[in-house]
Amino acid sequence: MKRLFTPLLLALAAIATVPAVAADTYPSRPVTLVVPFPPGGPTDALARRLAEKLKTPLGQTVIVENRAGAGGNIGSEYVAAAKPDGYTILFGTSGPLAINVSLYKNQGYNPETSFAPIIRIGHLPNILVVNPSVPATNAQELIAYARKNPDKLSYASSGNGASSHLAGILFNQLADTRIMHIPYKGTGPALNDLLGGQVSMSFTDILTALPYIKAGKLRAIGLASAQRSDALPDLPTLSEQGLKGYDVSVFFGIVAPKATPADVTAKLNQAFRAALSDPAVEQTLRSQGIVRAEDQTPQGLSTFIATEVPKWRTLIQSAHVSID
Repeated sequence: MKRLFTPLLLALAAIATVPAVAADTYPSRPVTLVVPFPPGGPTDALARRLAEKLKTPLGQTVIVENRAGAGGNIGSEYVAAAKPDGYTILFGTSGPLAINVSLYKNQGYNPETSFAPIIRIGHLPNILVVNPSVPATNAQELIAYARKNPDKLSYASSGNGASSHLAGILFNQLADTRIMHIPYKGTGPALNDLLGGQVSMSFTDILTALPYIKAGKLRAIGLASAQRSDALPDLPTLSEQGLKGYDVSVFFGIVAPKATPADVTAKLNQAFRAALSDPAVEQTLRSQGIVRAEDQTPQGLSTFIATEVPKWRTLIQSAHVSID
């Protein structure tokens, strides 16, 4: 009996130690960082910059893989279903990590239960800009004009359910205005029509808007975030201008599949912190107008997502917005 059970006990002991050994040696091969959006945008650019700097603290190459579609859902579902070993992680944003769960009826993952949080990188402030033909230089002038002329003004978004769409809904609610929503297939077409005067205004990211503001082709009305931006330090937020609590910034967070071992996510957290402290990355953040998160712990990201999901759900349900 002893001869029969000894090999079995040894085998079971070996199996029990596999996770610890795997975690101790992680990573032993390249890590894939999935970006759930097409190449070329601010999310993709930041992901690639971070991937370069992660090689030193991780000791392995980080490969950026774009899996775009359905507002970020396709790439996010892919990561949620991936093996929880730390080799497939997601570069998430407000859409897949907070908004989409209330927009899509058949989403294949849940941002609060399908992922293991790694780190909250920061947020990209949005900004309200108008075509220079709009007779307003600040939020109160814009609100007064919109109230006197209901449905005359229009705002462009990058698509139904996008943060730029929801930003306009929130503005209308808080300001008691009726500004029409005009959805486009992406930020580029929306911006082109805004510059051409086919639409009156837009809530877009500060990185996209800044060159046109400086050139006088767009007029900045206010920051759509909780704090002012170093890129335009003299521009007040919409909250400062009377729309209390207005904040529709886009946040960035890194997550892994749900059952990823805690010591693996801890290693990834340390690596991302090191990469974010690199001078070249800090310069990228500043140039893109991204505000670095103060709490960069995994729990900090988890708590933040838990507050963002109900915030957006309330707004989406009140406006009856849905995407099948």
